[in-house]
Amino acid sequence: MTPVSTTQRRRAARLGAKDAAPSPWGMFLRGFLKHPVMVGSIVPSSQKLMNRMLAPVDWANCRLFVEYGPGVGNFCRPILERMAPDATFVAIDTNDDFVRYLRRTIRDPRFHAVHGSAADVRQIVADHGHSHADYVLSGLPFSTLPAGVGEAIATATAQVIRPGGAFLVYQFSPKVHDFLSPHFERIDHAMEWWNVPPAQLYWAWADDVAELASAA
Repeated sequence: MTPVSTTQRRRAARLGAKDAAPSPWGMFLRGFLKHPVMVGSIVPSSQKLMNRMLAPVDWANCRLFVEYGPGVGNFCRPILERMAPDATFVAIDTNDDFVRYLRRTIRDPRFHAVHGSAADVRQIVADHGHSHADYVLSGLPFSTLPAGVGEAIATATAQVIRPGGAFLVYQFSPKVHDFLSPHFERIDHAMEWWNVPPAQLYWAWADDVAELASAA
């Protein structure tokens, strides 16, 4: 057997480190520094925020769940744990580093990480064989997005969510309400103080027109 030199061991260690997936915290920080206007916070969301944000979802009737800006997958795993075995989860991110990381670390046939813009959600949903989404989750910082992008995302999202579904949004600025209100008549709001920083939570409902008429 040929002995392995110290130089060879160090080279192998460097290659192994290069091939290994970086830590979620390392990826999150790297993504924030690379695209600060597209990442809502330098600190991942708390477990309390995630549980509260997802609580109103009717998982039994959720066939397609969409997330904008999944980052390193902080929400992805709790969503997959709640989803039905035959449901689909599409996560859309403009950061190709995050998309590659998610594809490498989440091995679930229901999960699809897509490199693209949330403004193109209708085409992305169609590409995955669906006519609409049941729920869309977003942590994108609407108040700091480039001019026109927030409006385009809100419009496309309102068009893709089925009646009875919802747009779930967590933010650190209440300004997001200005993007939601032109498209959703019923918007629930709450604060989650057990988060760094405290977050604004919104559930914008795509109410069924027939239900609205019967209630009137």
